[in-house]
Amino acid sequence: MPAHVASADYAIQRFLDDPAFLSDVVRFDLPLLGDVSGLTGVHLQCHIGTDTVSLARLGASMTGLDFSGPAVAEAARLAAAVGADASFVQADVYDAANILESGSFDLVYTGVGALTWLPDIRRWGRVVADLLRPGGRLFIRDGHPMLFALDVDDDGRLVVTDSYFETTEARVSDYAGTYVRTDVAIEHTVTHWWNHGLGETVTALLEAGLTLTGLAEHDTVPWRAFSGETMTSAGGGEWRLAEMPERLAASFTIQAVKNS
Repeated sequence: MPAHVASADYAIQRFLDDPAFLSDVVRFDLPLLGDVSGLTGVHLQCHIGTDTVSLARLGASMTGLDFSGPAVAEAARLAAAVGADASFVQADVYDAANILESGSFDLVYTGVGALTWLPDIRRWGRVVADLLRPGGRLFIRDGHPMLFALDVDDDGRLVVTDSYFETTEARVSDYAGTYVRTDVAIEHTVTHWWNHGLGETVTALLEAGLTLTGLAEHDTVPWRAFSGETMTSAGGGEWRLAEMPERLAASFTIQAVKNS
């Protein structure tokens, strides 16, 4: 967490200095997210809380949940420092409906880079449904599963190297860096992650009793997903393919409502 708190990409100082400042991720979400003022929301896998605090600044009463104690501590520190209507809970996302009050939220929000850490997307869909009140809605933007299935070869070409669909076994990587700019050394470098096909994610929500109300695919993603000159800045913290960006849906937004 120190590497992310210290990174300019998370703009902690901007939050402290500017009461109207919002994270790049939430600012991107706004056209589809709409008005959240007065809503009671929960942000699953909230990390260090910058998106959670941003939603609170838009008028929602927010609860953030993350499995990482250090992340939750940093999130709570930020919310307290800026006076945001946001509280934070340390828990596994699959336990969220047991830790928090089931059926009590108007909004479940999940941000970029969350689903890839989950081994079972259908179980996640049931958690979302359990948290929402009837008529409550889910909003999620995340990296596209096609993006996660690709890599760049030695000739700079995009090639399919990994599974598009959910697999029983996790993919394991050992990488000493991180997705943000930072000079802080990363202590734990081995990660385990899973991909989930877009159809699998939609089906998980439908099976859990939600109705899909929106599905959008975007040619940008809020991190530099490939090294070298493969990607170019699109502004606002977003990145897209430098050549023919229309080749790749880099992220997606899903909106769904819990049936009455």
